[in-house]
Amino acid sequence: MKRLFLISFVFLTLFSCGDEVQFNTPAFQGDRANQLWRAKSFSASIDANGFLTITGTNNVETVNLRVPSVSEGTYIPGDVNTIEAEYIDGFGTVFSTNNRPDPSVSIYPELGEIVIEEIDVINGRFTGTFRFLAFDASGLNSVGYSRGIFFRVPLVSGAIPANPVTCIDKEIESEVALMAYEATFDPSLDFIDIDMYEAACSAYNIALNEQRNFCGDVDGDIQTMISDLEGCQFTCDHATTNRAEAESQYNAATIGNYTELCAQYQFYLQQQIDICGDEDGSIQAELDSLDCGDADGDGIPNVFENFDGDPDGNLEDPGDDSDGDGIFNYLDPDDDGDGILTLYEAKDMDGNPIDTDGDGNMDYLDNDDDGDGTLTINENADPNADGNPDDAVDTDGDGVPDYLQA
Repeated sequence: MKRLFLISFVFLTLFSCGDEVQFNTPAFQGDRANQLWRAKSFSASIDANGFLTITGTNNVETVNLRVPSVSEGTYIPGDVNTIEAEYIDGFGTVFSTNNRPDPSVSIYPELGEIVIEEIDVINGRFTGTFRFLAFDASGLNSVGYSRGIFFRVPLVSGAIPANPVTCIDKEIESEVALMAYEATFDPSLDFIDIDMYEAACSAYNIALNEQRNFCGDVDGDIQTMISDLEGCQFTCDHATTNRAEAESQYNAATIGNYTELCAQYQFYLQQQIDICGDEDGSIQAELDSLDCGDADGDGIPNVFENFDGDPDGNLEDPGDDSDGDGIFNYLDPDDDGDGILTLYEAKDMDGNPIDTDGDGNMDYLDNDDDGDGTLTINENADPNADGNPDDAVDTDGDGVPDYLQA
């Protein structure tokens, strides 16, 4: 009641005795070029998207006020297309706040405002104020309204939603999307997943655009955030960060995880090339130098079979044949020649070789695994001679085969 009284008081103040609004009846009017413009008919409509349009016409000219939400509040036309004030003259020329003025006219157009003061949900009526400056398509000609008022304009199309989408809803959605986006490059993660990053960034971009459409963006802050996303392209900085982490893990690799970490390093080197380019070829050179293979399939990567420590990585030096059988270790499935294939020699739960007798030689390089003076090959470690000690003899039945028990 107080609000209606205030609006009535405003009407009485703004207009002369001959132009005052009859406050018990709906109205749509405003001051155009210092003259009162009054609509003879007016209505409100709500489309399928929940956007509200309030229209007034004097049968020759029409004013349309469009906002993206059926909710009370102030909407600023002129900075986003979803919030618009429009004037159509008797010749069908459209003047819209969505048209930018020609720079010769102004580079700082008056944005105006549409204020939904009250929504009578029961009777379907809208009350509020407006002002705007609208330009034609050329941007050279304008029509302006000030001190505009719409009073109890009836809804004739669509329905008032029970829970209309508001600017606050869109702000919350943007905050949630931002958290999901930032989570994709959280410092606690080893790597930034490109697919997750781009999907989360795209969702955040959409949320920001929705927020801009519903809330407006007079100061341009939301548009700046959208621009800063750079189209959600995965950046060179991200790819370089991934490569650095992969290199660190690769350099710390052990026999048990080398193959996996080497392949991972290859992947992120190639990603860095794809995203950043490789002008001097240094990244490709690093990629080409990697040997992630295990030529003999014995579970010992090739790079760990360079036993003489040759810095050039040559795997075919005389010192690279541990059992002296004429087959270099990287091609020898039984490196110590003890009859047990290297693949089946003892390993810990991480896949790293074990030194059962503690003599400094891992079992796969030790032809006497338990150090009892009897060679493994002579302790019935593999009766069926298939290289797998799954049938090894355990004389005392204690669960430890003879070849591993001193």
